[in-house]
Amino acid sequence: MINAKLLQHVIDASNDGIVVAEQEGDDTILIYVNPAFERLTGYSSHETLYQDCRFLQNGTRDEDALRAIRQAIDNGLPSRTILKNFRKDGTPFWNELSITPVHNETHQLTYFIGVQKDVTEEVQCRERLALLELELAETRAQLQALKADRRS
Repeated sequence: MINAKLLQHVIDASNDGIVVAEQEGDDTILIYVNPAFERLTGYSSHETLYQDCRFLQNGTRDEDALRAIRQAIDNGLPSRTILKNFRKDGTPFWNELSITPVHNETHQLTYFIGVQKDVTEEVQCRERLALLELELAETRAQLQALKADRRS
């Protein structure tokens, strides 16, 4: 069995942001954030603890992603989604968020464990690739049109 001190070192050494949140009515209140979360978001633990985690969305909401998260949680299942969040300085980043609900002995939802990874570069690369594929398709269509004009 791993001791609590070693487990804390493991969590602190993670490159991914790790949070523990408690459900209070409709709010999800952060009760723990690791150092990687602080580096990822720019917020210190003192600024985030006992706050609803929605502050990372800076007033914007991805309703589809939030609906998928809520549906998984309602079914007692883990969820994984990509959300656009905002750092303390206001810069956006794409956050791959994995949430695992934690239930007590009577199967009542008590906590959530969230693991966050900055996937901004990956999302931007996919967006650039989609644009390049669109440009390539347009270029091919133009080339075919030129070939057709030459034949006529």
